[in-house]
Amino acid sequence: MSDLSRRGQRLIESPPAAEYLREHFARSAAPYDPELRPDGYIPLCVAENKLVGDLLLPEIGKARQIPAQALSYDQMIGSRPFREALAGFLPRFTGRALRPEHVAVLAGAGSVLELLFHVIADPGDGVLVPTPSYAGFWPDLETRDELCIVPVHTRASTGFRLTPELLDAALGSAGRPVRALLFTSPDNPMGRVYSRTELEAVVSWAERAGVHLVMDEIYALSVFGPTPFVSAASLRPSLGERVHLVWAFSKDFAASGLRAGVLVSENAAVLAAVDGLAYWACCSGHTQLVLGEMIADAAWVDGYVAAMRHRLGEAYRQVAAALTASGIPFLASDAGFFLLVDLRSYLEARSWEAEAQLWRRLLDGANVNLTPGSACRIGEPGFMRLCFAAVPSQTAALAVDRLARVLRA
Repeated sequence: MSDLSRRGQRLIESPPAAEYLREHFARSAAPYDPELRPDGYIPLCVAENKLVGDLLLPEIGKARQIPAQALSYDQMIGSRPFREALAGFLPRFTGRALRPEHVAVLAGAGSVLELLFHVIADPGDGVLVPTPSYAGFWPDLETRDELCIVPVHTRASTGFRLTPELLDAALGSAGRPVRALLFTSPDNPMGRVYSRTELEAVVSWAERAGVHLVMDEIYALSVFGPTPFVSAASLRPSLGERVHLVWAFSKDFAASGLRAGVLVSENAAVLAAVDGLAYWACCSGHTQLVLGEMIADAAWVDGYVAAMRHRLGEAYRQVAAALTASGIPFLASDAGFFLLVDLRSYLEARSWEAEAQLWRRLLDGANVNLTPGSACRIGEPGFMRLCFAAVPSQTAALAVDRLARVLRA
C-alpha cells in the first residue's frame, strides 16, 4: 500500500517529464566523446545554448563584494535593485520603457508561468496554445494549476500559420471557460520570428475575445535571421490589464541553471497575487546580484549579444548544410536553438504510434535524442525538433550523419 497522497500517486503514475526527457537524463551519464566514447549519447532534444559558455563564465565568475543583504530575505518577487536593473535592460527588446514595479522575478520561466496562470485562471479553465508548441507548457500549466490546455493546431500545408479563424474555432470548441492565450515569439520549436502584422492580429484577437494574452518572449535576443524581433509590448501605448510578458535568463543568456525568470505586467492585482505565492519560487539573492551587475554593463551586453547571435547563426547553417547533404528535409529557422525536421516520409504509417517507433529507432540506433513531434503537440505526426545549439557544431553535424544512416537502413 502506497504512503503517498492521491496527488503524489498521480505524479508517480503519470510523470510530468516526457519520455524523451527521461531518456535524456538516463543517457547523459555516457555522453559522446570523440576519443573516449565515439558512439556516446548526443542530446539534440533540450533547448539549451552550449555555444557561449566561454563568454558568460568570466563575467559571471567575476570577484564581487557580496553585500549582507544578499544573505537575507528580500522582496519575494525580486529585490528592488535587480528589478530596477531589469527595467533598464528589458527595453532592449520590448521597445518601450518599463517601470520596476511592473517587473517580478521568480525561479525560472516555468515558475513565472505556473504562478501567473494560478492567479488568472481556475482549475479546469482552458488556455489556448498554438501548435507546434514548446512541450513544457503542459506540465507548467496542468500539473499543479490543474488547467486544461486547448491546442490551436496549425497545419504543415499552410506553413504552420496561425489565423484568427483557427483561434475562433478553438475557442468555440473548447467546452470550458477559456481565460488566456499563451503565445510564443520567437517560436519554439520552429524558430519563427513573428512580424508586427502577425502579432497585431494576435493582440487584436485577444482583445476582442476578452482573454488574457501571455506573451512568451524568452528568445527575444536569440535572433540570427533577417527578420527583426518585435515585442508585443511595442504594439500598444500600455500593456493594460490583460497582456503579460514572460522572459528569462535561461535562453538569451544560456543560464538555465541559475533559475531567473521575469514577469512584466501592469496589472497590480495580478502582481500582488503572484507576490503572495512567490515565497515558494524565489530567485536567490546571490543570483540576482550577479545577473543584475551583468546586465547593467551595457558595453559587455552589446558584445555578448552580437557574438551569441553570430554563433547561433553559424551553428544553424552548419546543421542545415548537414541535413541538406543527408537529404533530410527541415523547416528554415530564424531564431532560438532549434529547427523542425520533416520525417514524414520515413514513417511506416501516418500515425502517432509510427512516430513514436521512429523516434525510438533513431534514439537506439543513432544514440541521438530528438524531441518527438507529439511532445510539441504538432497537429500531424512525423515532425521532430532538433536543437542545434545543445552541443558543439561538429558534434551536431556528426549526430545528423548518425541519424541519416539509421534512416537509410
